[in-house]
This record gives sequence, structure tokens and C-alpha cells, in this order.
Amino acid sequence: MEQVASELSKERREFLKHCMTIAGAGIAGCVILSGTQAKAQIVAPDDQRLETQRIKYPVDGGEMQAYLARPKGKEKLPAVIVIHEIFGLNAHIEDVARRMALEGFLVIAPDALSPFGGTAANSSDVMGKMRALDQAATVKNFTAAVKYLQTHPQTNGKVGCTGFCWGGGMTNQVAVNSPDLKAAVPYYGSVPAVEDVPKIKASMLCHYAGEDKRINEGIPAFEEAMKKAGIDYQIYIYEGAQHGFNNDSSPGRYNKEAAELAWKRTTDFFKQKLS
Repeated sequence: MEQVASELSKERREFLKHCMTIAGAGIAGCVILSGTQAKAQIVAPDDQRLETQRIKYPVDGGEMQAYLARPKGKEKLPAVIVIHEIFGLNAHIEDVARRMALEGFLVIAPDALSPFGGTAANSSDVMGKMRALDQAATVKNFTAAVKYLQTHPQTNGKVGCTGFCWGGGMTNQVAVNSPDLKAAVPYYGSVPAVEDVPKIKASMLCHYAGEDKRINEGIPAFEEAMKKAGIDYQIYIYEGAQHGFNNDSSPGRYNKEAAELAWKRTTDFFKQKLS
């Protein structure tokens, strides 16, 4: 981690400090793991079992760009929103969307940077734009994805949401702000404000890394609030795993055992709650 930190530009170091202090929609607690994404992918972009495309869906004052993946065929499917990390909508998250699609879901991965024209290839540019996002508007933009998928002609109207790091925090915000969301699976995301927890109507499955002290400090209050609100929830902490353990394009953080177990729990959860 010291080697990675020494290679960060001044702008990115300042942004990391900023990430640690922002509350709310999940920026707090995001860790910049690497300026580039590994090329390895589990499901090829041209996998013949899937149909993929770039789409746009309506939001207040404009449109959000998103990547859509679904199994081929005419069957109506449950829907899942996949929310990216602080790195924006990149090849890794598109691969995660395809993996989820192969589990039997219609999946969209929205691009938080749609107001800026989408995620750019230059990582420092991505960081600056993520920092400039209006957080209240961003929450609304992701929440709008629930309505979009509810009425999509190829879905059964039931929608789940999952996300990682920044996207884990945003998943919690979607759960707070969309009473129509059926299931939410945040991975090591910043928890919502305690007073907002009773707004959650979705079933919750929360994944945390054992070696993630700052994020994990929020777990007890979050769990207590969910208990008091009568929310259907599960919490798993993966001992020995670090923040970002699901990201197999970041070898320094990826934990294969934890990632595979969390993924199995996630897909089983969605199949149960969205069928």
C-alpha cells in the first residue's frame, strides 16, 4: 500500500483525504487502490450467452448512461443494479454486470459520471469528476434506475441493487430513498444516517471486510437501527479480508475466498428475494 500511495499524484492524494471526510452517499471510506484496472475479465464482452448494450434512462433534467447485460431470450427476468466503485464505470464493473446477468438477471450498471459525459479513461480525471458530483442529485440518479427497471418490458418488475465501496454506500442510499427496491447488497459501503434507516423497505445483505476499521465502525449503529426498524437484514464480516476484497482487478486487495463466498451469498439472496 505504501508503494501505491507514493505513486499517487498530489490531486489524487488530496482527493483520498477528501473521501475520508465526506459523509452521505458512500464517498467516505473509499480507498484508491490503483490508477489502472487489470485487463483480465471473467466473462468476455462478446459472450454468446448474453446480450449487452449501452443504454440511457431518464433522470431529472437529463439522462443517465448505463451498461446493460442480460441472458439471451424473451423471458422476463428479475433486475439488478450494479453500482461501481470510486473508479467510475470501468471494464471491471461491466464484467461484474455480465457475471450477474449469467446468474439469470437483467442487469444495468449506471455511470455516475453521466453528467460529465461518462467515465473517462484517465484515472485522475475520473477522480476529479467524482469529487465534483452533486451528491443529492447523484442519489436521485441512481434511485431513478429502480423505476426504470420496474417498468422495463423484459423484467418481472422486481429490482435489487448491489455496489462496491463508493457503490456500496450508494446502494445504501438507494435503499433509503427507494421504497420500491426489493433487495440491497452493499459491499463495504458507508452506512446511511441512523435516522434514515427506518425508510428502508428492502431486504438487506451487507458484506464487510474484517480489515476495514473505519468503515466497520459504522456497523453497530447501523445494525441496531435495522433491528429497531424491523428490517430484514443479514451482515457478514469476512475476517482477514481488506476493503475492496471483491475486486479481482486489484491483486493487492482481492481475496478469492471471501469474494467467492460473498458472491454466492449475493446471488442466492437476489434469487430468493426477486423471484
